[in-house]
Amino acid sequence: MKSIKVTSKINGGALVVPIAKKDGRAICEIDFPMIDTKAINAALVKIGATAAVDEVLKFPISENLLVVATGLGEQLKSYPLENLRRAAGSAARSLVGEKSATFVFPTKSESELAAVAEGAALGSYVFLDFRGSTKNETKPALEEVVLYSKEAAKIDLKSLLKRVEVLAKYTYLIRDLINTPPSHLTPAVFANEMVKLAKTLKLKYEVLDEKALKTKGYGGITAVGQGSVNPPRLLRISYTPTKAKKHFALVGKGITFDTGGLALKPASGMEAMKADMSGAAAVIATVLAAAELKLPIAIDAWAPMAENMVSDNATRPSDIIKIYGGKTVEVLNPDAEGRLILADALVRAAEFNKKLDGIIDVATLTGAQVVALGTRTSAVMTNNENLAEQFLLAAKDSGEQFWPMPLPEELRPSLDSPVADIANIGERMGGMLVAGLFLKEFVSKPWLHLDIAGPAFNEGKAHGYTPVGGTGIALRSLISLFTSF
Repeated sequence: MKSIKVTSKINGGALVVPIAKKDGRAICEIDFPMIDTKAINAALVKIGATAAVDEVLKFPISENLLVVATGLGEQLKSYPLENLRRAAGSAARSLVGEKSATFVFPTKSESELAAVAEGAALGSYVFLDFRGSTKNETKPALEEVVLYSKEAAKIDLKSLLKRVEVLAKYTYLIRDLINTPPSHLTPAVFANEMVKLAKTLKLKYEVLDEKALKTKGYGGITAVGQGSVNPPRLLRISYTPTKAKKHFALVGKGITFDTGGLALKPASGMEAMKADMSGAAAVIATVLAAAELKLPIAIDAWAPMAENMVSDNATRPSDIIKIYGGKTVEVLNPDAEGRLILADALVRAAEFNKKLDGIIDVATLTGAQVVALGTRTSAVMTNNENLAEQFLLAAKDSGEQFWPMPLPEELRPSLDSPVADIANIGERMGGMLVAGLFLKEFVSKPWLHLDIAGPAFNEGKAHGYTPVGGTGIALRSLISLFTSF
């Protein structure tokens, strides 16, 4: 998507309208004088429209007007904002190759208009960076999103459109990073590219290379990255507005590729392990978006990055490492590596800024998360219920699906080690919760752990505004949280 704007006129071209199911048939959910709703409804009957969620149908009703009907499901008096986002997103995905489309939804409030705008913008995404001979045959994303609104004069459009454009821009960034093959996105490349973006926004940054990490005692990042020819990095980008209302640290898991190390993963599904840096992409994109939106929240974003590879230098099962700050860990499973690099960064984040009101880590941490919650709902674990409640409300507003999970103390003894302070794995049942308990050992501030293992990378069919591949999960919820203070 190249641009987004609002209009109070309809001039033909592609016209996106929502449809809903009423009394067993699909009907158009708009009733404006300039649109022939009867003709649209007649066409819907003729082509057998169901108005099911994610259903998108295209048909002309005049020489210069193409209707794109997008399903909302059963008719409601008022639709949840996420329904509007998804319907607009489904339509936008179907409009690849189109220059412009006008979205005509019955929006009665600024929040409803914003939801349609977000859905359309997020759905207008295509990843073409690595197309070669087929690039010319692949249609680009919808270029221009036009929103119809009778209430345009009463709305602060500049602010609304700015927010939507920034959310789309940095969601695209996360998706692009996730979709980039690991041969092109090593820890060093990742860090260098993000530093370039930080410089454009005049943000402070720091990058520690493998020598500095080892010298300064970052045992987790060093141990995970030492088996790869592509050395690890620790990136920090800080946004510090004057008179900040709150101070937060964000820590994102940045495993640019995960073979499992000497606990080698099976070949089936390993290609998706390029997405194991989704948390790092999310937190870096969040600090950049917060800076561009000028939110009054100080944010330090930390991205510990490494490749978890097999070699003669790789960390062995039963090795003992020392995390930044001094705690020792017996590495029983080298494939439980994300928690090791996060531990280093969590300790350093609290040490770096003594004023922190909270620390939030974002990670594709456990397969157990997918078993428990599926591929569309992420987990939230915490040591502070008030912060968790604020985040869950913000996530609901953003449309992203998160669910609270416990940290049962009875599972903590399973992490005990006879030779070190703690082991990196414990009880298999409840593995997502055990991973959260491990991380909890390294935090002393109000803290949230977001396990996004399933929702970060869509290996199934595209749906709503979510494409196949990287999704960009967590950015919108975090921005919504920081906006709420």
